[in-house]
Amino acid sequence: MPMTMVVTRDVEARYRGFLTSVMLEVAPGVYVAPDLSAGVRQRVWAVLSDWYETLGRGAIVMVWRDPAATGSLGMEMLGTPPKEIVDADGILLVKRK
Repeated sequence: MPMTMVVTRDVEARYRGFLTSVMLEVAPGVYVAPDLSAGVRQRVWAVLSDWYETLGRGAIVMVWRDPAATGSLGMEMLGTPPKEIVDADGILLVKRK
């Protein structure tokens, strides 16, 4: 069960209430869970995705350790992030837009 982190930006208060019910808010808009299972992570993402489709405001990023993914980092995003994550020969890099 890998560490999971969710970062929110400019979203409604309901996200904060929901995320703090399953994760620890370590800074404004930054939530972590050291042992979130894959099933719980997928259900949390499903709720966030459903709300985002309805509300359509802000941005949300979820990251977790995934040995099968590029850079061993699994990642899901909703909204327009201020930077783009690109794969450069198996290494993840941040590209400014």
